[in-house]
Amino acid sequence: MGLGSLGGLGMLAAVLWGGPGDPPRNVVIHRDDGSSYAPCEPSIAISPLDPQVMVAGSILDNVYHSHDGGATWERQRLRSPFGVFGDPCVVASPLGDFYYLHLSNPDGRGWDSEALLDRIVCQRSRDNGASWNRGGHMGRNGARDQDKEWAAVSPDGRSIYACWTQFDKYGSKFAGDSSLIFCSASNRRAVRWSEPVRVSDRPGDCRDGDETVEGAVPSVLPDGSLAVVWAYREDLWFDRSEDGGRTWLPADVRVADIIGGWEVSIPGLDRANGMPVTAVDHSDGPHRGRLYVNWTDTRNGPGDMDVFLAYSDDRGATWSAPVRVNDDPAGAHQFFTWLAVDAVTGHLHAVFYDRRNAPPSSPLLTEVTWATSRDGGATWTNQIISESPFYPGKADFFGDYNNIAAHGGHVRPIWTREDNGVLSIVTALIEE
Repeated sequence: MGLGSLGGLGMLAAVLWGGPGDPPRNVVIHRDDGSSYAPCEPSIAISPLDPQVMVAGSILDNVYHSHDGGATWERQRLRSPFGVFGDPCVVASPLGDFYYLHLSNPDGRGWDSEALLDRIVCQRSRDNGASWNRGGHMGRNGARDQDKEWAAVSPDGRSIYACWTQFDKYGSKFAGDSSLIFCSASNRRAVRWSEPVRVSDRPGDCRDGDETVEGAVPSVLPDGSLAVVWAYREDLWFDRSEDGGRTWLPADVRVADIIGGWEVSIPGLDRANGMPVTAVDHSDGPHRGRLYVNWTDTRNGPGDMDVFLAYSDDRGATWSAPVRVNDDPAGAHQFFTWLAVDAVTGHLHAVFYDRRNAPPSSPLLTEVTWATSRDGGATWTNQIISESPFYPGKADFFGDYNNIAAHGGHVRPIWTREDNGVLSIVTALIEE
C-alpha cells in the first residue's frame, strides 16, 4: 500500500527545505496500526545506480521501497522459510542489488523457542525491493544464538560480508557461556555463505550488557580489505581481514574508550546503547580510504551522553583522538547515532536523537539531529531535522538503532518516533 507523509499522501516536494533553519520535509514511511509488531530499528539504503530508488526495513518483518527519492513508499511483509525475526539490516550494492539481513525464527514460536536466534538470514532483491529470494543463511551452530548482525558490500559488488555476535546462550548467567564476534562472506547471490570465522580475541559474557561483545558493523576499504569494530566493556576494538574474512590480524587493535560502557541509561527508554558504527570514504576526494568509527559515550559526565567520531588513515593500525560531533553546550543527551559516508562527495552524515532543547519541565522531549562534516570529520554542523519533537517512553520496545544513507548529495536519515505510545518510521528528504 502507498504510505503518505506528514505533508499529505503521495505529495512530491518541489523544495525540500522550507527556509533557513527549517527542518527538511519529513515523510512517514509506516505508522503502527496495531496489526503486527510495532515498527522500530529502521534501516535504509540508496541504489548507487539510481539514487531515486531506495529500500528500507524495520522490525519485525517490514520492507519498504521507493522510486521517487523517498517521497512515497510501498510496504510489504518479508517472508523466508527460516523465519523473519527482527534486527533488519538493508544494504545496497554498486551492481543494483539490495540485501536484507535479519534474525531467524525457524520454528515460528518466537521468544518461547529454545533455538530462537539460531542463524542469520540474508535475502536478495534484484528488482529494487519489489520481490525477494528465499535467502541464504549463516552462523547456524547447534543451539547457539546468533544476534545483532550487520553487512557490507564490496566496492565491485561481487561480495557481501556479514558480522554479528554469537551467544552460547542469549541471556545466560553461567560463567562458562560466552559471546564472540563472527564474520562470514558470500558472493553476489548471497545464497551460500562461508563457514563463520571468529574475529574477537576476547570473549564476553552472554548477559547482553557491557561485559558482552556486541556492535559489529563491517566496512570494506577501497583495496577490498574488510574492517570491523565492536564494543566490549569500556573499549572499542578493531580487526581487519586481507583475504575476504578468512583470516584476521594476529591481535585486535584498541580504537578508543567508550566511557561508561556501551550499555547506557537514557531516561524514558527501557534500554539503549552506544554501540559503534564504521564507515569508509570511497570517494575520489582527499580522504579516500579513511575509516571512521562513530559512537556515543558519557566521557563528559553521566548526564551528558555525546556523539563521537574517530578515524584512521592507515587501515585501522592507528586512530585519531575522538572528535565530538554534537555542537550543543554540555549537559544534554544525544543517543542512537548512525554514520554514513557519501561515496560520491566524501561528506560524512550522522543522525542521532537529541535532547538539547528539552526544558527542565519536559526532560524527555526528543528531537532528531543530522550532523554533517565536509572536512573528513574535523568539524561538524548540526541541524534539527524532525518537524516536531516527541516523547518516548510509553512503547514497550523502542528499538536499538536508527540508520542513515547518502549518495551523490541525496541524504536519507531514518528513525523511529513515538506519539502517545504509537511508533512510526520516518525519513527526511535532505538534498545537499
